[in-house]
Amino acid sequence: MKHPLEGAILCRSGWSKFRGLMLSRRRTLVFAFDRDEHVPLHMLFVFFPIDVLYLDGEKRVVEVKRNFRPFTFYSPKNKARYVVEIPERTDIKVGDSISWGRRDLNPD
Repeated sequence: MKHPLEGAILCRSGWSKFRGLMLSRRRTLVFAFDRDEHVPLHMLFVFFPIDVLYLDGEKRVVEVKRNFRPFTFYSPKNKARYVVEIPERTDIKVGDSISWGRRDLNPD
């Protein structure tokens, strides 16, 4: 199944990737990397649970972390080219595709 993503914030810089959702409001973030890599995450100073999607270079979901709770850590099993943090529950599952265009993402 293909899911469009609109209104997300694209995080490309080291600072925006480090900061993520710390001390911020609920919003969708897309972290983009130059190559597939393991991307461990933390929820320090994030005060609401999120769902996290790990995507390959074709924007296919390779791993999902649901209900990632505040002040916890997660180390994925799979490498990813993109990581999407979504502040609301989602029914997206492994194997689904996420789509976005240049106009769908706001730069960091």
